[in-house]
Amino acid sequence: MGTSRKALRTTAVGAVSATLIAGSALGLAPAAQASGAVRFVDIAGDGGTVLKANVATPQGADGTRRYPLVVLPTSWGLPQVEYLTQAQRLADSGYVVVAYNVRGFWQSGGEIEVAGPPDIADASKVIDWALANTPSDSRHIGMAGVSYGAGISLLAAAHDKRIKAVASLSGWSDLIGSIYSGRTQHLQAAALLDGAATLTGRESPEVRQVFNDFYASNLAKEQELIAWGKKRSPATYLDQLNRNGAAIMLANAWGDTIFPVNGYADFYEKLKVPKRLELRPGDHATAELPGLFGLPNDVWGDTQRWLDHYLKGVDNGIDREQPVQLKSRSTDGYEGYPDWKSVAATSRKIDLAGTTTIDANVDSGADGGVIFLSSILDQVARVPPIASIPLLPRRWAAVWQSQKSATAQRIRGTVRLHTTVTGTKESGTLVAYLYDVGPLGLGKLVSNAPYTWYGQTPGQPFGVDLELFSTAYDVPAGHRLALVVDTVDPLYIEHNPSGAQLTFSSPTDDPSYVSVPLREQ
Repeated sequence: MGTSRKALRTTAVGAVSATLIAGSALGLAPAAQASGAVRFVDIAGDGGTVLKANVATPQGADGTRRYPLVVLPTSWGLPQVEYLTQAQRLADSGYVVVAYNVRGFWQSGGEIEVAGPPDIADASKVIDWALANTPSDSRHIGMAGVSYGAGISLLAAAHDKRIKAVASLSGWSDLIGSIYSGRTQHLQAAALLDGAATLTGRESPEVRQVFNDFYASNLAKEQELIAWGKKRSPATYLDQLNRNGAAIMLANAWGDTIFPVNGYADFYEKLKVPKRLELRPGDHATAELPGLFGLPNDVWGDTQRWLDHYLKGVDNGIDREQPVQLKSRSTDGYEGYPDWKSVAATSRKIDLAGTTTIDANVDSGADGGVIFLSSILDQVARVPPIASIPLLPRRWAAVWQSQKSATAQRIRGTVRLHTTVTGTKESGTLVAYLYDVGPLGLGKLVSNAPYTWYGQTPGQPFGVDLELFSTAYDVPAGHRLALVVDTVDPLYIEHNPSGAQLTFSSPTDDPSYVSVPLREQ
């Protein structure tokens, strides 16, 4: 398995590195499009580390009045010109905007800390600098960002009471829960981060060791890894965020393969501040990308509306809209809900009857697709990963199908699997997939998630409860739902010893099922 993992990692790093190079080139494009004056500056961050930044101010600003301040930390691996178009738009509408390259990347000094304490302190240092060197108003400060910038913005708001509004776009609430969900390493996601850091930045020794331990599946380091991630997770500082009171807007995509939306939804429900949750089709940061080029964009449009209301006091109605806004992967238009728990009015339980045994170590053909590419195809053409359910080899895949539904089923929220597993080895990995199956047996992927265990007694059954990645998907009338479970998916590192077998059963006193959340018809 070691050779296989190394090959997967090498392939993934190569692919995502190429993606990053393209993304970085695209990120430079807005520099030529931005209108008005932009000033490039050096800002002393935590410990004196030089942060490269740019400043956009309202036209005609002469120091006689103060303007709301918006601070934009860059995304992982992208240069400081990433936000030039949006910064100029914000400046044209009356904001001072400071976008800065986070430490360890491009021309900024220091080493990559992965949103560690120095990154949080840097955000406050940038605010200090802006208040001292621009006509910004200390009473009206906001932060916003995409991906890495989103996470840093949330973490900064938990530590700096001056921040009154945040727009966190394609970010995370629980770092380890994102790339290590189900106790399974999300290989391609980690490879993207690692490859980007290698190309555009300088990893600290601690970060390099974290990546090495992650790839090596070093269980002796697992608790250290979890503690390291907890320090970098906004959910850890939930009480501080609620006390500080900044208005928080969260936006993400259903198919985000770096930061799945489950964590954001749970985090949103626990916030006790003015808040908004927006979920759309796409993958990591793909929903925001058009806005970085000045194209019409719902995410950036709502970001400015959020900042306008909570920093400038504009009565634009965003505070009176339903705070949870979802766009299905299957239809146009948005659906509004008062909270996350209202998204699914009911649920459908599908029994997973019988006993099924599969061999491990082989990809059955059911998988979650390729990072970025699959979810972008779903976003643009509504074509998710597809598998022929009748042709999946039952030696390597367990398959259960529902009856045909007489009406359309509008899946909204989090699918939950409960089953009983008996393995022939102490450790193992399974990956569960929910498919929408049409008349010809072709299954379109609705959701999936991995699950890994260690230290189980061979031959002894144990229960598995697994949440699949949250989604919004409409299953047409006359279609079936199929649950497929296998043991190998290129998105993840699997932990099945050679020759392992898994048996799935449904005891009378603890029946197996999959619970599918449905919107009210």
